[in-house]
Amino acid sequence: MKTILLVEDDAHLAEGLIINLEAEGYQVAHVVRGDDALTSFADGAFDLILLDIMLPGMDGLTICRHLREQGETVPILFITARGQADERIEGLVAGGDDYITKPFDLKELIARIAGIFRRQAWLTESDKLISDEYAFDECRINFVTFEAEGPGGRFDLTRRECMVAKYLIERPGQVVSRDQLLDAVWGHRAFPTSRTIDNFVLKLRKIFENDQKNPIYFHTIRGVGYRFSGSQSKS
Repeated sequence: MKTILLVEDDAHLAEGLIINLEAEGYQVAHVVRGDDALTSFADGAFDLILLDIMLPGMDGLTICRHLREQGETVPILFITARGQADERIEGLVAGGDDYITKPFDLKELIARIAGIFRRQAWLTESDKLISDEYAFDECRINFVTFEAEGPGGRFDLTRRECMVAKYLIERPGQVVSRDQLLDAVWGHRAFPTSRTIDNFVLKLRKIFENDQKNPIYFHTIRGVGYRFSGSQSKS
């Protein structure tokens, strides 16, 4: 049974979500205040956080950033009334895995939760095209611990950053469109903007490229998408 931490200060919405999520087979813990979310997370083992942004005590973006800075990789799905493109991107850059805007259809939320768990399984599946850790030249990335190392130093990646890297690395030399990445990593039509992907590729370049303006591994193919050009290092 998957366990979900629901952080939502709208009592009516929270009650409805709890009833329906439990009907889907999930176990749900609910807190109202943002600062209580961190305490609850530290005290329990959760498979997913449903996180409102505008909260008393501490806002959702701050909670998300704090968890990512601590190296926590639990998937986070933002539930919020803020739906502008810049705000969606802000949530993703903070380390969120998905984003749904109020008011939303319950079936869509359930589908997005299932999609997060499905893509999580893809990231760690046993039938892999590449191993848990991939090294190229002086760079390495671990798809289990989400740790990465390159000329830019050592970094902890978010789940989404790791998934973007894995999708490209599994297809060396191939041009991958933005739509392919959006569909594979976020789900069909979840975030129909190229800026979403651009921000994640920029983070990968920051870690793995000596010269971010002239990348040799993570290339942008203007008007099309991206291509990974690294070759796996021999042990």
